[in-house]
Amino acid sequence: MSTQPQTGNSTDRTPGDLARRVRGHREALGLTVEQVAERARMDPDFVRLVERQPVALTGGALIRLADALDTTASDLLGAMPEQAPGHGRAALRPRLEPMDERECWHLLERGGVGRIAFTSGDELVVLPVNFAVHDGRLVIRTAPSTALARHADGHVTFEIDRIDEGMHEGWSVMVAGRAEVVTEPSLHLLAETTDVEPWAGGPRDLYVVVRPDEVTGRRIRAW
Repeated sequence: MSTQPQTGNSTDRTPGDLARRVRGHREALGLTVEQVAERARMDPDFVRLVERQPVALTGGALIRLADALDTTASDLLGAMPEQAPGHGRAALRPRLEPMDERECWHLLERGGVGRIAFTSGDELVVLPVNFAVHDGRLVIRTAPSTALARHADGHVTFEIDRIDEGMHEGWSVMVAGRAEVVTEPSLHLLAETTDVEPWAGGPRDLYVVVRPDEVTGRRIRAW
């Protein structure tokens, strides 16, 4: 089965998660590229390519590479279906570092899924939500009947994180601020300029923004 990469036409690429995991496992084992290539029955130049830029591997190539690195294909891909992330041992020498606000915003601006927390009566409510960033605010779409809609115009805490099981690394960003329901005329502009699609589906045309008072973050590095 061929192990030739499918890299497209771009020559200006940055390493992806697979590249980082392959390189990290190889260095942790103290192996050279040539030794990994021999173990995996691959050309050394191909292994170097895998460590430098995103490459689409065949299933057989991925398994051979994982075996050569004394790990699993799921570990290299960072994917364990139906299992919460974070299993396995910590890295040999992990470092927990604070992130400055600029780095936190860089991660927030990518959007995605985060968790929003607030108190409702005597209860703490934590909900997963799709979000985007617009003009220094977090943007969430919900329905008027939801707990979040009922709590809008109150203080909230918002969190996003990323766990890389293959690298035993991760980061988290926390935003503390106030939620507000968006009304016209700002509502029309926000709906036109912000791409946030709730995975929960259904009519969710109530826009809620979070105006941050404090943005903090931490990162665990393994190498």
